[in-house]
Amino acid sequence: MQSAVLHIENVDKQIGRHQILQHISMDIRQGEIVGLLGPNGSGKTTLIRLIVGLMKKNNGRIIMNGYSQDDDHLKAMSSVGAIIENPEFYSYLTGFENLELYASMHDGVSEERIFEVVKRVRLEHAIHQKVKTYSLGMKQRLGIAQAILHKPNLLILDEPTNGLDPAGMKEFREHLQMLVQEEGVSVLFATHLLHEVEELCDRMIIIQKGQIKANTNLRDMEGKEQVLMNIQPVEKAVSWLDTQGYTYEQRDQHVLVQLNKDRVPELNKQLVLAEFDVLEMTPQKQSIEEAFMKWTEGGTADASTHQE
Repeated sequence: MQSAVLHIENVDKQIGRHQILQHISMDIRQGEIVGLLGPNGSGKTTLIRLIVGLMKKNNGRIIMNGYSQDDDHLKAMSSVGAIIENPEFYSYLTGFENLELYASMHDGVSEERIFEVVKRVRLEHAIHQKVKTYSLGMKQRLGIAQAILHKPNLLILDEPTNGLDPAGMKEFREHLQMLVQEEGVSVLFATHLLHEVEELCDRMIIIQKGQIKANTNLRDMEGKEQVLMNIQPVEKAVSWLDTQGYTYEQRDQHVLVQLNKDRVPELNKQLVLAEFDVLEMTPQKQSIEEAFMKWTEGGTADASTHQE
């Protein structure tokens, strides 16, 4: 198993009488994109703020790249980049001038590196324009450039697609995936949108009411399919599936079989040889939404698949 670039162990946060986070533990490994998914008010933004040091925890440990946030805060944060909600810049300066200012806060960030990240986020055409002329999507790309100037191995994003239209959200995902491939950075991506997690992330951590409800590898779910079959005669087909050990659910004149997609041709052949009429077989992957509803016992309205 790859080593963790971020290790969180039994972290609690209380504000007044309100317990915001309870016994939060998680690891982010090198080179993976992890979605921290939860409805508004679930505690995910508080957790992000604790990780980057904008708030103080009550209990627990946060270790980044082997350094304790409590004992070696500067070393722990030295390999971390972050975008907390919408990135802020000096609007009267150009994109390049803004990046120069951020570069001066870190040792060893050369002008060559600035041009490298500008090219990586595809802002060459606008980098010498004033930021006040930028669209929100361009500001998000400049935010990524700023966050990776010092070559962090952990990038933390809190609701970075807020305010973007569907085209902007798609573009942002593509830039982030390219960044992970080319820079080898790990990403913790906090969002309340199931769609974003499904499209972007390798792993999903669900937080609800300040507690971790699930931690699952989304790539493991990709090969797990359900097949909806229109097969006649359906009652005899159901009996046959029973004898063959298949897991299924009868839905009127259709049958929903739990089956990996690579086994669909084999099942079709078996049914034909058993002299059933297979009129239709439609693979149906279990959605992230269904998994979310199961893990959170119904979920909440604002943890939706819809873009906002």
